[in-house]
Amino acid sequence: MDFGKLIVRLVVGGFFVGHGLQKLRGAFGGPGLEGTEQMMTALSMHPAKLNARAAALSETVGGAGIALGAGTPFAAAALIGTMATAVRKVHGKNGPWNSAGGWEYNAVLMSVVAGLTTDGPGNLSFDALIGKRRWGLGWGLFAMLAGFAGSTAAIEAGKRMAPAEDAPASGEVSTDDPAEGATPESADAAI
Repeated sequence: MDFGKLIVRLVVGGFFVGHGLQKLRGAFGGPGLEGTEQMMTALSMHPAKLNARAAALSETVGGAGIALGAGTPFAAAALIGTMATAVRKVHGKNGPWNSAGGWEYNAVLMSVVAGLTTDGPGNLSFDALIGKRRWGLGWGLFAMLAGFAGSTAAIEAGKRMAPAEDAPASGEVSTDDPAEGATPESADAAI
């Protein structure tokens, strides 16, 4: 069982690290921070610069925590927060199925990291070195609740911190696009 958990942790955590590095550094064909900031602007996640870094670091550091089995509940909470935000801002309106841009993949990832928290990362983990082979149901619930609370806080802050839009002069049409082509639909590939 411990080896099975290690495989799940390395695959899920490793892909989260890669996904975070796409946002943070432009690795693996990702958009980098500039592209991630544009995506955050298009999704009304203000301030975009802060949210771009927060998403990138949550996925990178949270993914590393899952892969290593280190601070599992906190790593899981960070990842659940990013996935919950992705569902609420991009995938939720598309229904459950991934083939239609839905939220099934996000739900699977949230379930996996919550399950790893509840049942524990196993003996082959850094958490085991501090005696936490199994965190338990309370910590699994903590990861879920903290992740959803973080998502809600980020979305609500984005609404409150939205920049005031300059109204065009009478009869004038604004041609400025603050996201320079980034739309919630183009964010599907990045989240």
